[in-house]
Amino acid sequence: MSDSPARKVTANLSLTLDGRYHGPAGPGDMGAIVPYAVTEVARDQMSRAHENATTAVLGRRNAEGFLGFWPTMADNPDADPRDRGYAKWLVNTEKVVLSTSLTESPWERTRVVNAPAADVVADLRTSGTGDILVNSSSSVIKPLLAADLIDRLYLIVCPEIAGGGPRLFDDGLPGTKWQLALRESGELGEMALVYDRVR
Repeated sequence: MSDSPARKVTANLSLTLDGRYHGPAGPGDMGAIVPYAVTEVARDQMSRAHENATTAVLGRRNAEGFLGFWPTMADNPDADPRDRGYAKWLVNTEKVVLSTSLTESPWERTRVVNAPAADVVADLRTSGTGDILVNSSSSVIKPLLAADLIDRLYLIVCPEIAGGGPRLFDDGLPGTKWQLALRESGELGEMALVYDRVR
């Protein structure tokens, strides 16, 4: 390993008050989260999350979903400037998509990797510069939390209880300590929280 410091691994995700990233009906059950995704607080959090990142890591489902939406926003003059900025960053940055089923890259500047998330991210940390942003992909964030590889969490907490669906923080994670780096609240009651891992 080189003498240069390891890159920071960051992750962003929106959660309900009961810690769920979608509702009980499956990944499309986002009714408790979507209303808060376009607020001023959420857009500022999105800008904050990608400003120092030079690599985006995504799971397959998010990569395919994002492909249908974000590239169209990059040059949309009617879009919020923060949305355009994020879209341009996402289109132009290096992307790593973790998938066991994809055989070719769904985007330009993207490589598909069929390997455990912790191994891929640990390898990414040792070369290059800039933050590695795990971009709203719970399937990647969860194993990285289990391996204690995340240095910063960007969370939006939505003021709804989903009552079912998967949680981000499962039982069995290693005990870790985090320091609050930022807290903002929005008009709808949503909270933007940034936590740094204390090591």
